[in-house]
Amino acid sequence: MFDLTTRDIKYLAGVGPQRASILNKELDIFSLHDLIYYFPYKYVDRSRIYYIQEIDGNMPYIQLKGKIVGFETFGEGRSRRLVAHFSDGTGVVDLVWFQGIKYILNKYKLHQEYIIFGKPTVFNGRINVAHPDMDDSASVTLSGMGMQPYYHTTEKMKRSFLNSHALEKMMSSVIGMIQEPLSETLSSKVIADHHLISLTDALKNIHFPSNPELLRKAQYRLKFEELFYIQLNILRYAKERQQRYRGYVFETVGEKFHDFYKKNLPFELTGAQKRVLKEIRWDVGCGRQMNRLLQGDVGSGKTLVALMSMLIALDNGYQACLMAPTEILANQHFETMKELLFGMDIRVELLTGSVKGKKREAIHKGLLTGDIHLLIGTHAVIEDTVNFSSLGLVVIDEQHRFGVAQRARLWNKNIQPPHVLVMTATPIPRTLAMTLYGDLDVSVIDELPPGRKPISTIHQFDNRRESLYRFVRKQVEEGRQVYIVYPLIKESEKIDLKNLDEGFELIKSEFPEYTICKVHGKMKAAEKDEQMQLFASGIAQIMVATTVIEVGVNVPNASVMIVENAERFGLSQLHQLRGRVGRGAEQSYCILVTSYKLKEDTRKRLEIMVRTNDGFEIAEADLKLRGPGDLEGTQQSGIAFDLKISDLAKDGQLLQYVRNIAQEIVDYDPHLQLPENEILAKQLKTLRKTKISWASIS
Repeated sequence: MFDLTTRDIKYLAGVGPQRASILNKELDIFSLHDLIYYFPYKYVDRSRIYYIQEIDGNMPYIQLKGKIVGFETFGEGRSRRLVAHFSDGTGVVDLVWFQGIKYILNKYKLHQEYIIFGKPTVFNGRINVAHPDMDDSASVTLSGMGMQPYYHTTEKMKRSFLNSHALEKMMSSVIGMIQEPLSETLSSKVIADHHLISLTDALKNIHFPSNPELLRKAQYRLKFEELFYIQLNILRYAKERQQRYRGYVFETVGEKFHDFYKKNLPFELTGAQKRVLKEIRWDVGCGRQMNRLLQGDVGSGKTLVALMSMLIALDNGYQACLMAPTEILANQHFETMKELLFGMDIRVELLTGSVKGKKREAIHKGLLTGDIHLLIGTHAVIEDTVNFSSLGLVVIDEQHRFGVAQRARLWNKNIQPPHVLVMTATPIPRTLAMTLYGDLDVSVIDELPPGRKPISTIHQFDNRRESLYRFVRKQVEEGRQVYIVYPLIKESEKIDLKNLDEGFELIKSEFPEYTICKVHGKMKAAEKDEQMQLFASGIAQIMVATTVIEVGVNVPNASVMIVENAERFGLSQLHQLRGRVGRGAEQSYCILVTSYKLKEDTRKRLEIMVRTNDGFEIAEADLKLRGPGDLEGTQQSGIAFDLKISDLAKDGQLLQYVRNIAQEIVDYDPHLQLPENEILAKQLKTLRKTKISWASIS
């Protein structure tokens, strides 16, 4: 059997050690298997040849047949370019090269017939084709070319002549080596039941489809398989965990819960909060370990649901712990919980990196004796020195900031793992939730508490500062507070910090009568807290900041969020920022300020923000506009696998379909021990050995 995985790329004709090293570094391609799984991003029909007299500069790609009638070079040094005058008898076009001039002059001869392929443009009134693909016309059989694949390449690759055309030639060599069918990676039952073409046919037709129908079948087979194995892995993992780990049974909803409900509850629970609490109560009472993701927009009342779940743990004699990603957030949860539990006999403590010495020792001791009922903290909670007497429930805030390994360390704090409730205010589209958090049951809080008004969002161009500042002044005079946020993007950090400082000075000179504070991520923690405190306490009326405030401070009195250069933010990030206001009963505003020149997709983003406050609609739109890799505005840390062909934004239906198939298989044969599933178990094992971190897909 021909095995692609064991064949090093450097031994493929036309590659060699130097090119192999570039393919290793740039595309992670080490073997023929890696190469053949590097799929084209588009296809161009190359069955037709045009005459030069038919073409103009607006056509996408064209193919011409003719001869080079002369070469000329222009310019000096780096700006030197080579021009070949190419004619087919009906006219002349210029072929242009800016690099590799010596190589081109050696390779292509005058008055020999070539077929060239490229994109025509007009320069100085003449049609140009820059860096065309060129083949000896005798070596090209047109009808057989069909649709030509196009591959993404990097600048470094292009400099070594590893362009799309070079990759295409390599693919052609590999496909040519496959004389007998490759070993299948799906069981014959799955292939037959779901009308899939064979793996060999799929790989041949994904690279060199002779017609669109064969291409569609190849794409379907490969997407099906990719998504199927991700789901099979997640569902097997979840099933195994259910069988291996029993959950603590919280039998009663007792005195603490009822006392809180009757005396301390700040407002009537919404229908959505009641529904989610019921789901959690069922989970913690049924004997299996809870692993639930709680999604809800900023301000939808997730913290209250988390606290009431923790009270159920306390009523059953267990401790509970809440873990937050930053000290500011942990402090805020601590203050909120203390306030909500006022007058109740429950000891709540805060453990962060800043808690030192005797205070820290006392907390360690209190956790071991069980005197501390509720611990709130940051990563400090998972340190080996922190141990509990009986940890029954863990709540994790903003899951995407914590890796799976960190969740697992919490489990080891006990003989058997505690129940886990994961909260996020970043609404995750269903398709992504099924992939990132496929092992978690999902609950959604989709109502705002009573008395909350939807935030009014306005898009404004930056040439209308005067009216904007008048509006700010009016809001502050009415006793409100204002956030002004500037982008801070890694590549241009120096420029961005300068913009923030200039913005701060500008706002100070515009509003000399107000106190203005400034916060950015490069400040020391103490300095940052001090500035935040000025704003939270109401001493400062305006806060100028970068996105550090995206997750964090809760200031009910802040009713205006101004986002400068809003075109530089992703949708989910804008939505998170907007969630910082609208926390009190007053009408709140989010003003997105941009320059007048905007790209089409940016305009769409801003229109969506103005139109809707629904976080899920925004997350779906963000997934469609930006793809899954970048959902958080930073690299999506949750996606541990590199999707080679599927697109979570477009393939949501297929994802649901393969999940159901995987679920049936796991329910019927959890350990994949039946002969018909042997191939599936083997393939899962193979995938675990690859660079994919399958353990963290959960």
